[in-house]
Amino acid sequence: MGSHRRLAPSGFDRGACVARLAVGVLSAAAAALSAVPAHAAPHDDTRSEVDRLYAEAEKATEAYNKADERADALRGEVGRAQDRIARQQERINSLRDALGSLAGAQYRTGGLDPSLALLFSDDPDDYLARAAALDRITVHQAGQLRELQEAMRGLTQERGQATEKLAELDRSRTAVASHKRTVEKKLAEARELLNALPESERAAYDRASRSGRHDMPEPGEAAPASGRAAAAVAAARAALGRPYVWGASGPSGFDCSGLMQWSYAQAGVALPRTSQAQRAAGRQVPLSQVRPGDLITYRGDASHVAMYMGNGQVVHAPYPGAPVRYDPVGMMPVSGVTRV
Repeated sequence: MGSHRRLAPSGFDRGACVARLAVGVLSAAAAALSAVPAHAAPHDDTRSEVDRLYAEAEKATEAYNKADERADALRGEVGRAQDRIARQQERINSLRDALGSLAGAQYRTGGLDPSLALLFSDDPDDYLARAAALDRITVHQAGQLRELQEAMRGLTQERGQATEKLAELDRSRTAVASHKRTVEKKLAEARELLNALPESERAAYDRASRSGRHDMPEPGEAAPASGRAAAAVAAARAALGRPYVWGASGPSGFDCSGLMQWSYAQAGVALPRTSQAQRAAGRQVPLSQVRPGDLITYRGDASHVAMYMGNGQVVHAPYPGAPVRYDPVGMMPVSGVTRV
């Protein structure tokens, strides 16, 4: 998603254009629309503002994806910690029961002073046998006590770590909710601006947002760098035309990094969830050496990602309203090329 809408073949990325135009905030743009007759303004500022809002929503979407991925990981860690705590508690209970039995046995066999027990014993040999057993019980009991103490220390540590993980999970959930609100706010602002345009301008913008290719580009001379890259290319091609859905990783809808993750998953490769993490998920290669299946990240913060398909074309999930499609590799400033 992000600043991908074009009115002309060279106008896909409006991120730099927005800085030059220095458009106002949403309220100022809406006020300008209501004050100027439709035939007197080309509405370029409004369209640029919409593109800026989509770009900001995409950044928030990737932040959402990162927080959501972390929350999923933490939920698994907390669950495993709770399982370990339960097993440790069972072991402690078992050790306590065993120590209770040993203490009872010691009392029954060692309640008398050893010299008196020998004096009143009818069978000195029997006494010696019982004394030896008592010795063994005492040594074993000491070992059991040490084992219990270690188990209790371990349980305390596990509980402390689980508490920390639960607190981190709570913070991650809060971050997920915050990023979700940011995305929804940006998208709502973009829709409001679009709805303020005259019908003919909205129709033109809508056509421009769907101007990417859906036919397979000629691959050129370069072949995929590996079998898994070829399989990922085939999967991405199969996703053409499916809708952009922020926070989605297929198969019915995708955001930009979700499409990359899903495509490589079909090739048996587990990519991380966000475009920033995907940039670091393989070997960096120069753009001049790009091959089909390589991941292309865009903007300085790598907030958008696409897959190179050959002949100067990438496939990607652009933004809401624009389905998975082909676009030129130079549609935005390239941040890096990653060979998975």
